[in-house]
Amino acid sequence: SVNPAHSSLSASAVLMVRPTYFGFNDEAAISNTHQQRLSAPAATVAARACAEWQALAELLAASGVTVLAVDDEPAPHAPDAVFPNNWFSTHRDGTLVLYPMAVASRRPERRPGLIDWLQRELRIRRVVDLTACEAAGQYLEGTGSLVLERRGRVAYAARSVRTHDSVLRRFSVELGYRAVVFDTTPRGGHPEYHTNVVMAVGESAAVICLDAIREASAQEQVAAELRASGHRIIPISVEQMDAFAGNLLQLRSADGSLLWVMSSRAFAAF
Repeated sequence: SVNPAHSSLSASAVLMVRPTYFGFNDEAAISNTHQQRLSAPAATVAARACAEWQALAELLAASGVTVLAVDDEPAPHAPDAVFPNNWFSTHRDGTLVLYPMAVASRRPERRPGLIDWLQRELRIRRVVDLTACEAAGQYLEGTGSLVLERRGRVAYAARSVRTHDSVLRRFSVELGYRAVVFDTTPRGGHPEYHTNVVMAVGESAAVICLDAIREASAQEQVAAELRASGHRIIPISVEQMDAFAGNLLQLRSADGSLLWVMSSRAFAAF
């Protein structure tokens, strides 16, 4: 997401990558137990993803959110390119952060030309490049791994193969955030793969599946942190989380109103 200069900390513009080559990623599915393989042909799946993408882009634009659309490229094949928030984040002080990705097949999504375009378009003044951590097998997948409470500069992070403590410490030092780290209850042999499946933080409310956090003491700590920053907690069940009711994004329209953006499946789960 893109944070323009605004009194609000919610973005009023988003970058969206058209999922022309979207598909099942076998490597990503190892730690992402939510991913499901469809029986439909690959071309049909990609076409359906593009239709959903287009509908979302049009809905956001009609709601007063600026959409910066970018095309995917056929080579190298990047079936998850529709999720660029995993490899970069932008910050209102003009910082661009590049993140180390656990899934090797996703690393080509960091196209040099696209990074250059972002720097020009967003007038980036500083780049924090954490990608060298990949060589040490240490990862932090952007705002999938991190749920940022930007006003209080708190970074919530659920540990997993995709969210490593040492990279999180580097992020915290570089960006001036305080990390609140917790473990989730493993399912299928793996913890929740991304923090933004478990929780979402808006300007005055936070949606969270506290039951997914493994230790009761950590549940209490996270809830206390959210209340201390003035957030009303909207609790969701594990079943709602599995329907992606925790995978939300708060945006601000051109008229200043706040919007919660979610999938139709998540909306139905509420």
